[in-house]
Amino acid sequence: MSALKDIYSPTFYHGFSEILSQIIPSFDRQCFVSQMFIEDFAQMELKERMRHTTQVLHRFLPSDFIEAVSLIEKMITQLRQQNEGEENLAYIFLPDYIEVYGLDDFATSMKALELVTQFITCEFAVRPFLLKYGARMIEQMQVWSLHKNHKVRRLASEGSRPHLPWAMAIPALKKDPKPILVILETLKNDPSESVRRSVANNLNDISKDHPYLVVQLANAWKGHTKETDAVIKHGCRTLLKQAHPEVLTLYNLVSEHIHLSDFSLLTPTLNIGESLEFSFSIRNDNADSQKVRLEYAVYYKRQNGNWSKKVFKISEREYAPEEQANILRKQRFVPITTRRFYAGTQQMSLIINGEEKEKVSFELVI
Repeated sequence: MSALKDIYSPTFYHGFSEILSQIIPSFDRQCFVSQMFIEDFAQMELKERMRHTTQVLHRFLPSDFIEAVSLIEKMITQLRQQNEGEENLAYIFLPDYIEVYGLDDFATSMKALELVTQFITCEFAVRPFLLKYGARMIEQMQVWSLHKNHKVRRLASEGSRPHLPWAMAIPALKKDPKPILVILETLKNDPSESVRRSVANNLNDISKDHPYLVVQLANAWKGHTKETDAVIKHGCRTLLKQAHPEVLTLYNLVSEHIHLSDFSLLTPTLNIGESLEFSFSIRNDNADSQKVRLEYAVYYKRQNGNWSKKVFKISEREYAPEEQANILRKQRFVPITTRRFYAGTQQMSLIINGEEKEKVSFELVI
């Protein structure tokens, strides 16, 4: 399997250079490609290759930013005419170009971001503008939240996320997210699912620093439409995993008379690459139907001997009176870039409507 950074391949650059030759009469394709594949190119990671592409492209575009943006617009038009590039991650260097060379030209950059994000997302490129321009940039994003194109509306919510993954941090929004609430209010019932999901992700980000603000919004929005209800639920996912009491109450998740039995680890010892298997039974002994959210927590052993807790959802549904379910689940222990495993005793527990139940130990062998 090829690495993600290999989207920047000879085939890609030769194809892109063909586009450039159609809009820049004096463009030297051979020179362009040779400047891309410098000695260190193979060792560059994805973001390094993206920025390198931005910098090389800059050498072939006019030094005047307004003129360069005009040519970027022509590039996108040409790519669309050839049915190429739409939402292709490789073209993320186009918004990067605006971020690097347009930061001091607010008006031109805003028009460029609005255009380019309809071709390839500009959610990362807006971050330096948020840092530099603050309230002025938030006002621009409020304007974008009313745009006719859903990709521009999504830019308003996704670009303003306090904890946008892989993006430049915006400390002011982590400290005080209130300025972006008007954007989320505008988009909470957007006709586009991708926009609504972005709103939910923004809410989830806010909940990490300001849980009660999200609880307040959830109570205010709940029940308006099924789409907004879904936004709230997804936006409260971290609070649900943390068993935040007010969120549990909001969704009527109570554990009284919900009984757990026959909890058993089927693989008390496992090797890396194998699965932790467990089974249990759940029964609703309430006189009425009850919503039951089932989760399990794995306490991964860390290098320093402490535990790192990770919660995984099993299901959430209504249980009829006296209904019982027998459940079998597996949790694979396969190394990933964001988690390293350490040998020894690990733990897991079951969680019913936010209440942690039995905790058991198992051995991981490396």
